[in-house]
Amino acid sequence: METETLERLLEEMIGAQRARLAELASRLAPGVTAEDLLQPHDHPVLSGNPDFNYADGMLAGYLAVRAALRAKPR
Repeated sequence: METETLERLLEEMIGAQRARLAELASRLAPGVTAEDLLQPHDHPVLSGNPDFNYADGMLAGYLAVRAALRAKPR
């Protein structure tokens, strides 16, 4: 798979995972903002929820893959 195609697919996955995470967070802590998701440990209801932590970990993994692809010399 060429790099541009892979990056587009990865961006779609990141967007979808961010949406899943935001939806889950809003169910767990109504009124939570996108900025709040950058510091979920400030919200015990989020940081203590295993489903939230799993979804957040998936997003972190996708972001790490994107960073690795971008750091790779072309």
